Amino acid sequence: MTTTRTLLLCGAAGAPLFVIVLLAEGALRPGYDPVYHSGSQLSLGDRGWIQIASFIVTGLLMLPYAEGVRRALASRWTAVLIALFGVGLIGAGAFVMDPMQGYPPGAPPGVPAVTSLHNSAHDLASLLVFLALPLACLTAAFRLKGWWRAYSLVTALATVALFLAYGQAFAQDAPNAGLIQRVLIVTGWTWLTLLAVRLSRTAPTAPATPRSPRSPSAPTSPTTPR
Repeated sequence: MTTTRTLLLCGAAGAPLFVIVLLAEGALRPGYDPVYHSGSQLSLGDRGWIQIASFIVTGLLMLPYAEGVRRALASRWTAVLIALFGVGLIGAGAFVMDPMQGYPPGAPPGVPAVTSLHNSAHDLASLLVFLALPLACLTAAFRLKGWWRAYSLVTALATVALFLAYGQAFAQDAPNAGLIQRVLIVTGWTWLTLLAVRLSRTAPTAPATPRSPRSPSAPTSPTTPR
């Protein structure tokens, strides 16, 4: 049986991995502007497989992490929402968006009015990611206390506000849309990471060993307490 701490460490590793790949690829990819372009556009081009793998691997790591949260926080709703967050990431990796906004180099400029079904599937998966995340923060807040409760509530509000701001900026082809999305991702993924670390500190390091039932026919020593 996998320990709760091991499950939680999947989240502690998966969320930072996604952010590191996003920021590194955004800075190094030729023809890509991280202030303007969205993170999902890194799934396009010759090196697109790197971002696709980041989506899928992180999404898969969120599934055992969700089980760890269920055990450690005793919040079924938070666990379900983190699992849905992971499913959304897997879907966003499986369905890449259309070339647009001049990326990859040679793609049409701006945001097209009509997109492919593949792009629409990517948008739906991304919507699941950015809806499940603030709801997970909100449900976790009911189980947490002190500044962790306040931090979770602030993160929920911040991710909703940033998601709405990013959606408007992307639709208007704003030059800072990519920057807004990166602030959104770092804000939400940092909460996931810190929650995993916080819960893992008190989680058991080994699975519980079931007690062997005492045989009803075995004699009981008078010196052994029942």
